[in-house]
Amino acid sequence: MSGDIALGTSAIHLHGAAWDQPADLSSRAVQEKLSPVAMRAFFRLASHWKLRDEDARGLIGGISNGSFYQLKRSAAKTTDARTLDQDKLTRVSLLVGIFKALNILYGTKLADAWVQLPNSNPMFGGQTPLACMLKGGMPSMLRVRQLLDARRGGL
Repeated sequence: MSGDIALGTSAIHLHGAAWDQPADLSSRAVQEKLSPVAMRAFFRLASHWKLRDEDARGLIGGISNGSFYQLKRSAAKTTDARTLDQDKLTRVSLLVGIFKALNILYGTKLADAWVQLPNSNPMFGGQTPLACMLKGGMPSMLRVRQLLDARRGGL
């Protein structure tokens, strides 16, 4: 029933993913299935946020230049895409959630600039959210996501 929504049952399936339980990101099959769209989403949001390659590399997990450009080339192809590990898929998920929340809260121009603007919220200490996420890694990404979700009434 991939692509169908089964109403009146406990499981809703959309694009082959069940909504009644989280995806098993440790499964190689799930990683292979999610990686192509995750890579495309990551590079699109990096473009919207006007990230330097160095910052994009840091957000995805501090990968080397060579690995980053292989990933970027792979994202542009529809075949032979690289497979992201559990850590990178989780990072992309957090970043996509941040991107989505920003676009719900603000107009496109501010949503795209927000991560690079100094922020007076005590959790940022006057730094940009981007600097905070680069320094703090995944825990900081999660805190930024929670902050934005709370602002939009999601938590």
